[in-house]
Amino acid sequence: MSFIDYFAIFILIVLIVTAVAVFVAMGMAPGYIAKQRNHPWPAAVEVAGWVTLICGFVFWPLSLVWAFVDAPKRESGK
Repeated sequence: MSFIDYFAIFILIVLIVTAVAVFVAMGMAPGYIAKQRNHPWPAAVEVAGWVTLICGFVFWPLSLVWAFVDAPKRESGK
């Protein structure tokens, strides 16, 4: 095998590792943001981020938006 073959294999491995890292970062992002912003349901946002990313990317932005939405506080006693 020549140098070019080894270089191509190295680039392929780097691309695969990068793709996996981006996938994991995208799956963790909604839950991480929800926890940092003290969202009322950070676990639900985290699960929604992973499930929508794995089952179909179409609804993943909705879980990201949900991480930024603050639920209104309920008045106790009214």
